[in-house]
Amino acid sequence: MKNIKVDKSFFIRHPWIVVVAIILLSVLIKLALLLTDRLPFNADEAVVGLMADHILQGEIPVFFWGQSYMGSLDALLVAGAFLLFGRSVAIIRLLQIFLYCLTIVTTYLLAYRVSHKVEAGWMAALLMAIPSVNVTLYTTISLGGYGEALFLGNLILLTGFAVLSKNTYSRWLVLGILSGFGLWVNGLTLVYSIPVFIFLLWKTVAEDRANNARRRWKLLAIFIAGGLLGAFPWLLYGFQNSYATLFSELLGSAISSENVGYLSALGTRIVSFLLFGITVIFGLRPPWGIQWLALPLVPLVIGIWTLILIGSKKMYQGKDQAVNKINLLWGVILTVTIGFILTSFGNDPSGRYFLPMAIPLAILAGNYLSSLSGKMGGWRWLILGIILVFNLVGTVQCWKANPPGFTTQFDSTTIHDQAHRKELIGFLKDLSLERGYTTYWVSYPLAFLSDESLIFVPRLPYHRDFGYTSRDSRYAQYETVVNQATEISYITARQPWLDDYLRSQFTKLNITWKEKRIGDFQVFYAFSRLVQPGEIGLGTEE
Repeated sequence: MKNIKVDKSFFIRHPWIVVVAIILLSVLIKLALLLTDRLPFNADEAVVGLMADHILQGEIPVFFWGQSYMGSLDALLVAGAFLLFGRSVAIIRLLQIFLYCLTIVTTYLLAYRVSHKVEAGWMAALLMAIPSVNVTLYTTISLGGYGEALFLGNLILLTGFAVLSKNTYSRWLVLGILSGFGLWVNGLTLVYSIPVFIFLLWKTVAEDRANNARRRWKLLAIFIAGGLLGAFPWLLYGFQNSYATLFSELLGSAISSENVGYLSALGTRIVSFLLFGITVIFGLRPPWGIQWLALPLVPLVIGIWTLILIGSKKMYQGKDQAVNKINLLWGVILTVTIGFILTSFGNDPSGRYFLPMAIPLAILAGNYLSSLSGKMGGWRWLILGIILVFNLVGTVQCWKANPPGFTTQFDSTTIHDQAHRKELIGFLKDLSLERGYTTYWVSYPLAFLSDESLIFVPRLPYHRDFGYTSRDSRYAQYETVVNQATEISYITARQPWLDDYLRSQFTKLNITWKEKRIGDFQVFYAFSRLVQPGEIGLGTEE
């Protein structure tokens, strides 16, 4: 038989075949997590689903319920998906998977446009298809707009690359529209638009210094006009309500902060970034815990990423376009770091705030590794493979540790076994216990999964210090419904300290009641008289 020769240039000439295969790999990993039930349905996801329900009923919210730094685009898209495919938790997550596929595609394009090497694009796409645990978590479940923010961020970067190639009015207009739209969709997109705008404006001024300044002012005016157009929902809401609130939300006013001086807080954030941020960004630990992932490989992976980051700074010389594009990517990384340290978001080292770093890091790695030549060139796929294996081992390690599985909860007291949630809903419906009070993490999943037949407003604390914020109550009409109820119940979830407090307070008021344990859930019901949380010192802010 004749030897069959494979045309090695075939995939170079048809790179999208490989890109599609990479996307399918990403989808398979995410579907495996969904089908094995490793992603608990959380309250923020439930809010997205409930918003989608209300959109289909005619309501058009401008922002995510209770948060004015994140628009309602995600809920609008989910509403459309519900309309086409039916209402379910799976549909919410499949939409996120689709958005992430778009992010992988645009990451390939960004990496390719830096060096015009398809291998660089493939490597970057692979790093996004088998990413750190943090990226896997927050691009599979919905928190109201982070998947959209990543995709829009890539579009902003692609437009920035286009402006570098040809500085035209139309491209500045598109950049403005995307930046303004991203501001409304999720304030996190500012980590893309701010460095891109500053760098492009600096380049324009530097290159057109000898020309008439009129063109530069016109470009700026066009960008601002596009930004105002894209941010129209954000601007309209601010006009009708308060711009001060919108700006404070963008700076992290929703994040709880300790009552300490700014310099002390700054020092704490720097330490938090070094200890918690970097370890999450590079997949050394999951965002919800402090255990090491794939520990034997950690030193090797740290060394590889150090090599990549140092090497990528020295990769291109001269004043070619690649250097400018690399600088834009570093600008995103720098903006995320500065934003975390200088704003109140740094008080909450949640992995979702570091998501934008994954894309520039993947692109830098893809371009650096694909540029290796000589003896090192033969090792580039092995080096990439080590990172991918490390990420995959970390993912499997978290998959096996179930519960909690892949969770957005950082406080162990808020993590509860959801296996009995269906039984809980059945019990409440059978006894017509349809109104009452619970914690944020129980309230909205109950409402969504019961088609809003069970309304329990979040007026109970979920922290051991009994801290409470009125922001937990996201939808005012639910408060009205429960306030009008003639019979209420209380539901806790793996909170014995709260259970004891409730019992002691009910006893002091000479109230009789019944209890029912259902898995991690404790239901207090059949009260001898109506008792509101405020009457027993709960559900009020100090």
